[in-house]
Amino acid sequence: QVQLVESGGGLVQPGGSLRLSCAASGRASIIASMGWYRQAPGKQREIVAIISLFGSTNYADSVKGRFTISSDNAKNTVYLQMDSLKPEDTAVYYCRALSGDVYWGQGTQVTVSS
Repeated sequence: QVQLVESGGGLVQPGGSLRLSCAASGRASIIASMGWYRQAPGKQREIVAIISLFGSTNYADSVKGRFTISSDNAKNTVYLQMDSLKPEDTAVYYCRALSGDVYWGQGTQVTVSS
């Protein structure tokens, strides 16, 4: 079992920045990859960014150049630095870990609005 706890969401103006964190506990030593997904009201959950155990990353086209995913393996924590935020980035952001099974965090709300 892996437990995930997200933090760092909130309200920010367009063009602003936020940094999300996701701390993994439990059987975190065998996590193969971690990622961030988001779900806006009335829309399906979509991938935002993924980072593998070895540090390779992938991003959704909509966030490339604005968001950066990183990890601290010693702390079993993954981060999502979000810059140049747009209103369309408003969503609940979920952390996901792949460790044999798929594990999800509880989600953190990000609202981009003036």
